Amino acid sequence: MIIREFVPNDLKRVCEIEKMSFDESYELNMFKQLYDIGAGFLVAEDDGYVVGYVLFWIKYENEGHIISLAVDKDYQRKQAGTKLLLKAINVLSLFKINKILLEVNENNEGAIEFYKKFNSY
Repeated sequence: MIIREFVPNDLKRVCEIEKMSFDESYELNMFKQLYDIGAGFLVAEDDGYVVGYVLFWIKYENEGHIISLAVDKDYQRKQAGTKLLLKAINVLSLFKINKILLEVNENNEGAIEFYKKFNSY
């Protein structure tokens, strides 16, 4: 599995993962707009197949924001989410970001447990 930068050809697959992961999901145009304005956008790829993504940006001078992170259900618990989050944190640290915020639904116990591993909840 590799983590690489998003390319526009990934958009359809990213939207599929988003829709399977969240009841209230971002639409294709939202992803495109965030990419176009320079948000960080990484994908996890396994044998040429996009299995997850993370979208993030610098919100303030020293504060980053994880906008969305999702992994195909068939690839969860296989380190894709961890690799995506660690790479996003690494990219943000290059810009001297010392605080990273994220939002998670209070009923999403799996995500809460995942983020607790990173002292993020």
